[in-house]
Amino acid sequence: MTGVATPTRVRTRARWLAVGVVIVLAIAAVAGMWWWQRASGPEALAGERLTVFPDIDGSALDPGQARIVAVARAEFADPGDGRKYAEGVEESWCADFVSWVMREAELPLENPNSGSWRIPGVYTLQEYYEARQRFAAAGSGYQPRTGDVVLYDHDSPFGQHTNIVLTADADTLTTIGGNEQGEIGIHHYARADVPGMVGFGRV
Repeated sequence: MTGVATPTRVRTRARWLAVGVVIVLAIAAVAGMWWWQRASGPEALAGERLTVFPDIDGSALDPGQARIVAVARAEFADPGDGRKYAEGVEESWCADFVSWVMREAELPLENPNSGSWRIPGVYTLQEYYEARQRFAAAGSGYQPRTGDVVLYDHDSPFGQHTNIVLTADADTLTTIGGNEQGEIGIHHYARADVPGMVGFGRV
């Protein structure tokens, strides 16, 4: 008879209900993992990886430092991919990001090999600062300032890398850098805990 729930129909409906529940739970699990990964972001390479741009006292900055902070803040809020900072080139882009920020802050670098504002290599970036007597070795006692460029070798948690100082005190640094796990990252760490720091390009 039509409309009467036979045992076979009941079993079929129960099976489909069970399948539906499994599908919904699977979708919820995938969505939960996606949300968790988005919320937590990549792990810190050194110290703590910040998800919010730090408060920086602008009254203590000169105009060039203030422009660097403003550019860095804008890029952290609305980042581009690596090609934006590398003139469309697909490459490791940490030094490109530093070069791009400096140019946008009206403090352009000059590639010693090409004359371009863009210095794509960490070694070449160090050469640039050394040639201008603006390089301070990590063990020299120099106290880094907002806008300085940090240079690291392969032994650092970042690998061979460069990023920009946002804040510094006697023991810690807060830096912003490109190509940190493929993104623009902000890290706060104790200097003593980071091996492989080569030195600073002074702003």
